[in-house]
Amino acid sequence: MTFAAPLEAKSIRFRARSFVAFTLTPEAPLDVWLEGLDHWIGNSPGYFAGRPVVLDLNTLKPDVAAIESLVGVLGHRGIRIYAIELDGHTALEPNLPPVLVGAKEATTDGLLPREARAESFDKAEGRAPKQLADAGSSAKVGDGKAGASKAGDSEPQVAQEVSGTLMVKSPIRSGQTIVHPHGDVIVLGSVASGSEIIAAGSIHVYGTLRGRASAGALGNRGARIFCRKNEAELLAVDGWYVTAEEMEGVSRGKPVQAFLDGDALRVSTLS
Repeated sequence: MTFAAPLEAKSIRFRARSFVAFTLTPEAPLDVWLEGLDHWIGNSPGYFAGRPVVLDLNTLKPDVAAIESLVGVLGHRGIRIYAIELDGHTALEPNLPPVLVGAKEATTDGLLPREARAESFDKAEGRAPKQLADAGSSAKVGDGKAGASKAGDSEPQVAQEVSGTLMVKSPIRSGQTIVHPHGDVIVLGSVASGSEIIAAGSIHVYGTLRGRASAGALGNRGARIFCRKNEAELLAVDGWYVTAEEMEGVSRGKPVQAFLDGDALRVSTLS
C-alpha cells in the first residue's frame, strides 16, 4: 500500500504596487473644458495613449448618467479612465471605472492627502489660463526607480545619481519616454520628435530638444527646462504648457529656458 502526500495548494501572492497616474479634473462649462482638451490632444497626438488616467470629479460633481457620458466622450478621444475620484461615493455602476478612495497627491516633498493638497493649492500663486486641469499630478509615486519605456530595439543609457538627478547618457529616440518622479533629468544628447521626458524637477537637454518635455510634473513650480536648441513639440512646467506653433518665430531653433513667471509660462532665449 502506497501513501501519496496531499499536494499543497499554491498560495496566491498579493503585491502592492504604486505608479504615476495622470489626473484630469473637468470643470464647468464642460464643452469649453473639452475644447481645451482637444487643443492639447491636437498639439500632442497620442499623449494619453497607454497612460493611466484618473478622473477627478470633485469639482464638477456630475450625476451617474453624466459620468457615464463623460467617460464615453473621453474614451472616443483615446483617453482610458482607470479610476474615478468622487467624494461621498464608494462605488458607481458596474460598467464605470472603480472609485478611488484615499488617493494622495504625489509631490516632490512626499505624498499629500486630499485636504493638504487643497490647502497647498489655495496657497499657490495664480495660474496661467492654459493649464490642462491637474495633468501631471498623480495618485502615487513609483517604487523608487526611474522608468523608461522602450520603443525601439534599445533603451537610453540612464544613471541615477545619489542626489536624485537622472542622467541620460545617450540620445532619446522617437517613441521613448523617460519618467523620473524623484528629481532633475539631464540628457547629454538630443531628444527626438515623438519622444517625451517627464520629471519632478528640472530638465536639462544638452542637445536639440524635438520631443515633449514636462518639468515640475508633481507640483514643483520652481522647475525649469533648459535646452541647447529648441525644436520642442511641447514644453510644460507644473502642467502649464506652450506648443510648437506658439513658439514659432520667437524661440525656435535657439537655446532657451522655460519657467513659470507669476501667472504665465515663459520661454526665453539664453545668451
